[in-house]
Amino acid sequence: MILEHLLEFIYLIASVTFMVGLKMLSKPDTARRGNLIAAVGMTLAIFGTIFLYKDADGNHLRNLIWIFSALIIGTGIGIYMAKSVQMTAMPQMVSFFNGMGGACAALISIIEFQHSQHTGISPDTQTLLIILAGLAIGTISFSGSIVAYGKLEGKIGDYNLPLQQVINLGLLAGILVLSGMMLFGAVDGNTWFYIILGLSVLYGLIFVFPIGGADMPVVISLLNSFTGVAAACGGFLYDNYVMLIGGILVGSAGTILTVTMCNAMNRSLLNVLVGNFGGGSSSNSSSNSSGGTTKEMGPSDAAILLKYAKKAVIVPGYGLAVAQAQHACHELENILEEGGVEVKYAIHPVAGRMPGHMNVLLAESNVSYNKLVEMEEINPEFSTTDVVLVVGANDVVNPAAKNDPSSPIYGMPILDVENAASIIIMKRSMKAGYAGIDNELFYNPKTYMLFGDAKDTLTKLVSEVKSL
Repeated sequence: MILEHLLEFIYLIASVTFMVGLKMLSKPDTARRGNLIAAVGMTLAIFGTIFLYKDADGNHLRNLIWIFSALIIGTGIGIYMAKSVQMTAMPQMVSFFNGMGGACAALISIIEFQHSQHTGISPDTQTLLIILAGLAIGTISFSGSIVAYGKLEGKIGDYNLPLQQVINLGLLAGILVLSGMMLFGAVDGNTWFYIILGLSVLYGLIFVFPIGGADMPVVISLLNSFTGVAAACGGFLYDNYVMLIGGILVGSAGTILTVTMCNAMNRSLLNVLVGNFGGGSSSNSSSNSSGGTTKEMGPSDAAILLKYAKKAVIVPGYGLAVAQAQHACHELENILEEGGVEVKYAIHPVAGRMPGHMNVLLAESNVSYNKLVEMEEINPEFSTTDVVLVVGANDVVNPAAKNDPSSPIYGMPILDVENAASIIIMKRSMKAGYAGIDNELFYNPKTYMLFGDAKDTLTKLVSEVKSL
């Protein structure tokens, strides 16, 4: 009895660490500490379960050799991946890890269903509902996350099937109908269970296949919420409060973030669920039809604009991450501020390849959190900004989102950088952004193109500013 109460107390502590850790993750300056606190809570929950849990017959967990072998192998792989991953590949790793979480939740459902089949004791309706929900949601999260990983890695392209929405809704309806039939006893057995599994795999694949361009952060966030809900189903199955609370926290946080991402992209959640967004990678609908030309400048001219500005705003994008230029960017910020220039960073909610990508990137170089200004707050300030420096961002500053109804990104809220007095865009080339469409901003009379690798160019800018 004492051990049972001790385990419950450990679960309580672990649950509190999850909540505290999640709260601390909302700010870059506390995120690392919050992650460690949540990790400590998870470690307590794992070892508390291994050594203190007893089943209905009063037996402790068996097969400890297998359990600890899996823990050691999994921990080793996780540490290696986390240590070796580049910042540009962080979204891929998040998708992969999220997929593994979904797979674990689905495996729990498979194991519990097979256990009921083996013992001949059919689960009650409530338990079967939880098993089927964990199976479907976890499998969709797994297969969808693997496709997202492949797309972010550049190994899988965008595929649009004829009648895409109809197929998606048909698969979803099939999963729900067959699950309902199993719940009410109309069908039974392994065959129908694995048909639901197969339909869930297909739905996860087909749901993510057509999505591309700047919409990927929404997908990652949504799949993350799926994994949380699937994990919560496992908590219900095992009457495990810490697993239930952890799953609910992940699921609810992911859902809230998904809604935020949808608002930032001007997409409805229904369109996300039926896959009716993205796929803009092959579109050229917003290409420059005015025959406008671009103006190029060198680092010395850009340095003069920045040095003698009163207010400058830096817009970071995926190109900043690719070049690993966040430290050089922070150095430029410091040099400008020493010269009396007010510097801020404009953060678009879907800049990069996952939610919060730019915040994490800049926090790594010790940029003050107070300088990271969200889109809604920074947009009114562009009209009083002397220079905007766009570093590797594209779609989030493209005026086509407001001006061209035929554009795939039309209606997406963007950073209103065109309202600034001068605009400097740092890019390797004139190649289109992740959405695959031309950027009207390049041809704005106030825009100057500064070509080159972001890290090298920022380093040159720092030297030029220092010499003035």
